[in-house]
Amino acid sequence: MRENSSQRQARTLAIITKLRRYYPDAHCALDHTSPLELLVATILSAQCTDERVNIVTKDLFQKYRSARDYAEAKIPDLEKVIKSTGFFRAKAKSLKGMGQKLVAEHDGEVPREMEKLVQLPGVGRKTANVVLGNAFQIASGVVVDTHVKRLSFRLGLTTELQPESVEKDLQKLVPKEAWILFPHWLITHGRQICKARKPVCERCFLEGDCPKRGVKG
Repeated sequence: MRENSSQRQARTLAIITKLRRYYPDAHCALDHTSPLELLVATILSAQCTDERVNIVTKDLFQKYRSARDYAEAKIPDLEKVIKSTGFFRAKAKSLKGMGQKLVAEHDGEVPREMEKLVQLPGVGRKTANVVLGNAFQIASGVVVDTHVKRLSFRLGLTTELQPESVEKDLQKLVPKEAWILFPHWLITHGRQICKARKPVCERCFLEGDCPKRGVKG
């Protein structure tokens, strides 16, 4: 039986209620103590695990404490510290460019507006949403990473494949007050239960709400 929009909305709210109950402590997994640190960590997290980023930023944040530090950094020095995060040459270039633009246009501070954040080197909509939501508590949108994209499809919340299209679908279904935490709930669930290769459906508290779209068997 095909689900209409009101039924999908009701099912989404039921899913959110259960996620909130099961993962009350879900939060951003990237270690940070400031908006700048979160911005840097999120740039480094592209094609890299949060665990690896947290290891790398322990040293990085000791050496580079301000936007000006990144602006004035030597690219080879940055590359050496962040090498294990992958794509380190491009990331080092982005970090330096980000620092330069923050110093030149924002007095060294991380802006609180989506349109300004996405103009920074290395920053797309996902990174901007991470920073706005977790550093400033501004619900600008829904973060869509690989876990959120996969689970949103499996749960039947979207049929889209591109992150920005997935985000638009989620914004219609998820109440705005849950936009910031919703990705953290899905990410936690994706790591613990709804794994990419072999989801543990028999242990999943969402099984009754999930069409298991794309799940084999």
